[in-house]
Amino acid sequence: MQNTVVKKHIAILGIGTVGGGTYEILTKEAALIKKSQGIELSVKKVLDRTKELVVKRGVPSTAAASSIEEIINDKDISLVVETMGGVEPAKTFILKCLTAKKSVVSANKELIAKHGNEIEKTAADNGVGFYYEASVAGGIPIIRVLEESMQANNLLQVMGIVNGTTNFILTKMAEEGSSYQDVLKEAQRLGFAETDPTADVDGFDSMYKLSILASLAFRVPVSYTDIYREGITQVSADDIANAKSLGYNIKLLAIAGRDKKGIEVRVHPCFVSMTHPLSSVRNEFNAVFIKGDSVDDIMLYGRGAGALPTASAICSDIVACLKHGAKTNSVFNSSDKIAVVSNFTSSYYLAVTVEDKAGVLAKITEVFGKHKVSIAQMMQKAAKGGFAELVFLIHPSLEHSMQAAIKDLKKLKEVKSTDSLIRVL
Repeated sequence: MQNTVVKKHIAILGIGTVGGGTYEILTKEAALIKKSQGIELSVKKVLDRTKELVVKRGVPSTAAASSIEEIINDKDISLVVETMGGVEPAKTFILKCLTAKKSVVSANKELIAKHGNEIEKTAADNGVGFYYEASVAGGIPIIRVLEESMQANNLLQVMGIVNGTTNFILTKMAEEGSSYQDVLKEAQRLGFAETDPTADVDGFDSMYKLSILASLAFRVPVSYTDIYREGITQVSADDIANAKSLGYNIKLLAIAGRDKKGIEVRVHPCFVSMTHPLSSVRNEFNAVFIKGDSVDDIMLYGRGAGALPTASAICSDIVACLKHGAKTNSVFNSSDKIAVVSNFTSSYYLAVTVEDKAGVLAKITEVFGKHKVSIAQMMQKAAKGGFAELVFLIHPSLEHSMQAAIKDLKKLKEVKSTDSLIRVL
């Protein structure tokens, strides 16, 4: 018996890289979606800054909308895809669409991290769906895994490499020995980094994504304002070389963990052992590592950015939303609360430049002892101009204890500088 085919009209807000990729897939794979899913999709309207931008993407001029009201007032359109990015006007447009009882699919991690509660409540109040698989890790289906495949698990940890730009930069620094600034320029030339790379290299992008992942993993709202954030701009070629000699790669990790004390949520560079699966994730690829009390360890890996990988996740959401409608999960509106632990436990890599003379190491170890910080491994590099670089790997210690030890080290006249402090996974 032949499956019934239903025709659905949708609209796209923003026809840039991701919006253009979405339109391309929906056009190219229309027959496949119709045959396998029983949905005949029609992109009836596309809105961007000018009609010329829309037409340049191969969209018929008759489908170029002149305003958001044109889309809202079109009763044939049941779903709207938002790929504009940023908070405004995306937020206003999404809320208008939801209020008009049109479901929305979005890839906007910043907007979801900042206003997911308001958006989900508006969707629920109007009986429509709000889907956002593409907001984290591009084409990797991590949102659906957390929402639909882990119901019988208490998740203990979710962490990963969720920003392709920084992973590309750190990979090139490690493999080519280049400086951060040189690799950043290459990333910008290749289109992996924006002209203003702040959101990526300072960890904001990963912070927004971790807010979403942690909220879903632990089933409570986790605000992006509670996440410790540190970017990669201070990672040096020396740090990369030291990591390699000690058996590590440096990655920008987004880490969320839960225990009896509460949750820890942090984004920062991290020494990752070359034996750990995350260590081998190269270039612009992403990976997310999940630990559950029943399932144990799972890792999802794939392209975390780009027009077609991200658009693939959006198209998946379009089909899921049109087939299943409104979501029942509104984690961002949950009244449950959980303590955020800022004094987490971690191992550390520390590099300091000191006077090359007797007794200096004894003074440093005295400071460590005072703050209950224990040395796991030490390496001294060749002295130059009367100064030497000491590299330490520190046993698991409390964050506040480590920071207090650094503060006291800076007071020692024998310590010229504390050059790097990077946490070790």
